Amino acid sequence: MRLEEYWGVGPKTRERLEADLGTERAVEAIESGEVRTLVSAGLSRGRATRILRRANGGEGMAVLSTRDTRAVYKELLDVASDYAVTEDAADRIRVLTPLLQREAAEDRLVDVMAAVESWRELDDEARESVLAAFAEYAEDDAVGPEEAAVRTALALRDAGLSSGAFSRVADIDRDDLETAAGALRDLDGGDVARGVDDELDDLRDALDATEALSADSLDAMAEIREEARGGAEFSEVVVDYVSSETGAGYRRVRDATPDEAVDATDFVDATLRDLTGDLREAVGERERSVARRLRGRIAESREAVDAAADATSDLAFHLSLARFAVDFDLARPTFVESGFAVRNARNVSLEAGGADVQPVSYAVGDHDVSGGDPSAPADSAAHAGPTPPSGDRVAVLTGANSGGKTTLLETLCQVALLAQMGLPVPAEAAEVSVSDDVVFHRRHASFNAGVLESTLRSIVPPLTEGSNTLMLVDEFEAITEPGSAADLLHGLVRLTVDRGALGVFVTHLADDLKPLPEKARKDGIFAEGLDADLDLVVDYQPRFGTVGKSTPEFIVSRLLAGSEDRAQRAGFETLARAVGEEAVQRTLDDWSPEAGVDD
Repeated sequence: MRLEEYWGVGPKTRERLEADLGTERAVEAIESGEVRTLVSAGLSRGRATRILRRANGGEGMAVLSTRDTRAVYKELLDVASDYAVTEDAADRIRVLTPLLQREAAEDRLVDVMAAVESWRELDDEARESVLAAFAEYAEDDAVGPEEAAVRTALALRDAGLSSGAFSRVADIDRDDLETAAGALRDLDGGDVARGVDDELDDLRDALDATEALSADSLDAMAEIREEARGGAEFSEVVVDYVSSETGAGYRRVRDATPDEAVDATDFVDATLRDLTGDLREAVGERERSVARRLRGRIAESREAVDAAADATSDLAFHLSLARFAVDFDLARPTFVESGFAVRNARNVSLEAGGADVQPVSYAVGDHDVSGGDPSAPADSAAHAGPTPPSGDRVAVLTGANSGGKTTLLETLCQVALLAQMGLPVPAEAAEVSVSDDVVFHRRHASFNAGVLESTLRSIVPPLTEGSNTLMLVDEFEAITEPGSAADLLHGLVRLTVDRGALGVFVTHLADDLKPLPEKARKDGIFAEGLDADLDLVVDYQPRFGTVGKSTPEFIVSRLLAGSEDRAQRAGFETLARAVGEEAVQRTLDDWSPEAGVDD
C-alpha cells in the first residue's frame, strides 16, 4: 500500500517516513497504531495521532459531527490517557475512535470491564506491583520491546497475578518465558551482550587494546626500541610486547607480523594493523556463532515471546482504561435500539477538575432505566416529578441562568462518546443507542448571519443525510434575533422528531415556541435561592414536563444584598420593582449571611 493513500500523509510526510523507517515499516507502524514510531520519525505527536485515528477508525471519526463534539472527544481521551500504565498504552487510548457497530463496542466493553473488575479486586500493594512491573521495563530504552514484554509478564507472574484480566499472562509457559528472557537479554538488540561468552569477551578486549595501542603507536615504538637495545631480536620484542599489552596471544600476534617492512616503525604499524583486522574478523565470527545459538533459543520460545508481547500490550491498554473507570466510578452502559437515558450521570471534566458534582438523571427516546424516579432528588420530595415518559424523541430544556443546562448537554455527549468507544460511562446506569452522528453545539456569543449560516450547515446535514443522530444543541437563540430563533428552533425540533433522531435543545424561549410536535416535551431546571455567599443555589436535576424559569429575582436580590453604594442600591431597587419586588423581598427574607445551601 502506498503511504499517501493514508489520510494525512502527503508528499513531505511520506518522504520523511520513508527516509527514517522505510515504506514497509512505516505502513506497519500506521496499521498497528504505533504513535511513538511515527513521532520518532519526526512527526508531531498530534499529527501522528490524527493519522492513526483515521487509519484505524476513520469511519468512526465521522460520528464527531461538530467542533464541540470533537472537543469533548479529545478532552475525554486526554483525561483517560493520564491513567495509562505505559506510554504505548497512552498512545492506544489517544487513537480510540467511536465504533459504528454495536457488537464491536460491546466486545471492547467486555475486555475493559474484566480489567475494571480485576483492578478493583487488587489491594494497594498489588496495584503498586502491577504499575512497577510495567514501569520497570516498558519505559526502559535499554531493554528491547520483546524483552520488556517477557520480563513484564514474569514480573506479573511473580506478583501472584493470575486471574481475570491477568489470565492471558498467567497462561504463558513460565519456563519458555525465562528461556526467552535470558536469550533476549544476552542478545542485546541484536548484539551479543558482554558476559555471555568468555571467548567473545576476550577477543573484544584484545581488539579494544590493539586499537588503543595503534592510536598511541609512537609511545609503543619508544618502549619497543628500549627493550630491543638489550640485543634481542626486534621482531620478537614486538611480538612479546604486543602480546603482553593486548592479550591477543603470542601466536595470533606472530601471524600478524609482516614478512617485509621498510623499517622498524613500518614493522610495528603493519603488525598492529594486521592484528586489528584479524581480531575484528575473529570477533565477528564468534559473535555470529553465539548469536545464532541465542536466536535458536529465542526461536524455540517464539510462541511465548509473541504471546507475552500481545498479552502485556492488551493488558496495559485495558488496565489503563480500568484505572480511569475506577477513579471516576464509571459503569457499563446497556445498548438499546433507539433511546438515550442516564441515571445519576456526572460530568467527567468537572470531576477531573475537582468540582463537587450533583448527579443528574435524564432521558429521551425509548428507555427503561430502573432504580426509582430519576427526577426526584433524594433530599427534596417537593421536587419529585414523573419519570420521563419513554418514547419522547426530543426534550426542550429550559431554566435558570447558570443552571447547568450546558453542562448537562456536555455530560450527555460524554456518555454517548464513551459508550460508543466501548468504554464505561459516568453514571449509575445508562441506556445508549449507537449514533451515526453526535451533534453537540455549545452556545456561541457571536450574533450575525455568518454564524447562523455556519451553525445551520453544521447541525442540519446530520439530520437530513444520516440516521440515528443525537442532537445536543445549546441556546440556539444566541446567534439570531429571538423571534426568528424561536421559529428556527421549533423547525429543528420538528425535523429531529420527523427524522427519528434523538435530541435535547437548551433554550430560554420555551414560552415562545409553537406547540411542540408529538414525542417532544419541555423540561425545566430551577434555582432555589441564594447561599451564604450570595451564590445561586440551583437544583441541577431537571423537572420533566415543566418549563424552568430564569429567576431574575434571585440575581437582582444578590446584587441588591451585595450593594453598599447608595446610588447603585437605588438602581437595583428599581430593577427589583421591575422583576417583582415581592419576589425579591421574599428571597432576601429567606437569605441570611448564616444561610447555607442546605437551609
